[in-house]
Amino acid sequence: MTEKEKMLAGQAYKAGDEVLVKERVRCRELMLELNSRGSTDINRRRKILGELIRAGEDANIEPPFYCDYGYNIIAGKKFYANFDCVFLDVTPIVFGDNVMLGPKVQIYTATHPLNAEARIQGPESAKPITVGDNVWIGGGAILCPGVNIGSNTVIGAGSVVTRDIPEGVFAAGNPCKVVKKV
Repeated sequence: MTEKEKMLAGQAYKAGDEVLVKERVRCRELMLELNSRGSTDINRRRKILGELIRAGEDANIEPPFYCDYGYNIIAGKKFYANFDCVFLDVTPIVFGDNVMLGPKVQIYTATHPLNAEARIQGPESAKPITVGDNVWIGGGAILCPGVNIGSNTVIGAGSVVTRDIPEGVFAAGNPCKVVKKV
């Protein structure tokens, strides 16, 4: 398997691989253009966004926005991400329809070995993240590798989501826990 194939499969891979480095550089070029466009140039921003991620109808991301590759981000219809979001999209991050993210939401699929000796050797891996339909994620929330958030759920601002959250609930805290059904 190539390093990219390993990465996409969630296996340990070498992030310094030449192909992956080139893809991250291309992504950074698109982010630079996206982030430098003023809010008045919405059509150009949407065109760049379409080159960067796979987005449904009426998807919008407010700059600044940061990601690793872009092509692993799949957003449904009427997706909205407020200012200063970070998506480490080493494996897929999939959003359903009508998902809203507050400012500074951080979504991390990337992970590293817990063992220091293994971590020093440099392998990375990742676990995909899925967010259902009609989800609101409050500002400053962090989604950790491998979590799934059910449809019709609200994640409170500043929460750290370390495990799956079911559908139809309000969840908050660090670690994020279900507070009540909605």
